[in-house]
Amino acid sequence: MHPSVPERPPLILASSSPRRLDLLAQAGIAPDAVDPADIDEGPLKGETPRQTAGRLAEAKAAVVVARRPDGFVVAADTIVALGRRVLGKPATADEARAMLALLSGRNHRVFTAVAVAAPGGRRALRIAEARVTFKRFAAADMAAMMAGDQWRGVAGAYRIQGRAGAFVTQIVGSYTGVVGLPLYETLNLLAGLGYVAP
Repeated sequence: MHPSVPERPPLILASSSPRRLDLLAQAGIAPDAVDPADIDEGPLKGETPRQTAGRLAEAKAAVVVARRPDGFVVAADTIVALGRRVLGKPATADEARAMLALLSGRNHRVFTAVAVAAPGGRRALRIAEARVTFKRFAAADMAAMMAGDQWRGVAGAYRIQGRAGAFVTQIVGSYTGVVGLPLYETLNLLAGLGYVAP
């Protein structure tokens, strides 16, 4: 009689972002479940953009851990910041245009925090930072970035893996972090907490 093999804890992605799923797939990881955490993503008074990213990633992980304490939970939050000003997800096309106008010809920072929780209550957090510089946008550049609602549902009103990528003159730091999930940091956190990919 063979000893029973303990069941591997499931991996749960606490996000409905297709970009985060794609990035995990790029690393050969397919979550067992996708269970988005619905929380208020507004910054708190006096909080730095880096602190906001970390707090929100940990809060998203906590929401999902409460539902799925048996699994490894991966949660992330991306903050686009111009100085101390946080550029969130625009609600309208006009708001998106105003954000892109602010980013035109300037560099800004993107913080993506990833929080990983393991069965048994152990947790870890890493924050990846990137500095992104855009060229000065001509009217045609702005139209290209606004086309097809690419601005909708993303911090800072742009997707670096979309049209906006053509207007980036420099990026220093984690490219995958700017897309939405810093892979190097995520894989290290999972390994450090004992996750073994199937």
